[in-house]
Amino acid sequence: MTSHFQYGVSLYSYTDDFGTVMDLEDAFYHVSETGSTGIEILGETHLPAYPQLETAWLDRWFGLLDKYRLEPTNFASWIDTDIQRRRDMTVEEGARQLTTDLELASRLGFKFVRPKFGVIDEELTPHPIWEGCVERVLDLAAKLDIIIIPEIHSPTPIRHPVVEGYIDFIQRTGTKHFGLLIDTGIFQDRPLPFWQHETPEMRDGAMSFLNGIKVPVEQLAEVIEYTPFIQAKFHHIDEELHDHNIPWEKVIPALKSLGYSGYLSSEYEGKRDPWVAIEQVRRQHALIRKLEREWEQANPSKPKEQRDA
Repeated sequence: MTSHFQYGVSLYSYTDDFGTVMDLEDAFYHVSETGSTGIEILGETHLPAYPQLETAWLDRWFGLLDKYRLEPTNFASWIDTDIQRRRDMTVEEGARQLTTDLELASRLGFKFVRPKFGVIDEELTPHPIWEGCVERVLDLAAKLDIIIIPEIHSPTPIRHPVVEGYIDFIQRTGTKHFGLLIDTGIFQDRPLPFWQHETPEMRDGAMSFLNGIKVPVEQLAEVIEYTPFIQAKFHHIDEELHDHNIPWEKVIPALKSLGYSGYLSSEYEGKRDPWVAIEQVRRQHALIRKLEREWEQANPSKPKEQRDA
């Protein structure tokens, strides 16, 4: 039988709404209204007393999970390697920060932690301490049953030394508690609208990735075995359910063909006027569910006896 995707939403999608026209329960409500089962948060953004967890807030968190029948998916973490001007963060300091976030994530019920290490170039190569930091916390991740998943995010493509380094780490350590988070923005194949104050000259330089780095979806096959979680990045879907930047009509069949059955967690990163994100996330879920349904209808599962023949 064909496995279905799991659907979720990152509260990052509601940036600018959250804390102004939307509180925590509003966010839960709008996530559940999409038919999602998973909710993703940013630790430093959505925990009001980060890195502390107040008892009243914790009680409310679990109450809302029960009320809206949602499960925690991915906890976004930052390892600020350049937080001090006079020196970089050490491996030991980074490991302590990652330990803090793993323990927070565990208390909240999350199964994934996405650490964002400081980068050293425009291709988002993480600071070299990443490997030592992660290796120091692998036993804790195993104890907590959490998978650490650094993000493959534009302008970093799939075929890149960063990705090779992560896969080499998995193979060297043999760990089941480290993997890849694929951000679907890497498949963007049409330019984003110009930002305020942005000039065409900027698009020819460091900001050229905003035109899309156009990673072929076929390359998913090279990393899918290491990918337990996907952030479904998008920027604008119109009333006809046409995405102006991400080729979902290619992405979804590729994922279905590869047997992916993990989360697609919506990450809207478009226009930030009040309430726009709510409708955009709804449209994305309608579009992806439609494409998944069409693929399954065109590729019905064979009976088990035929598969085994």
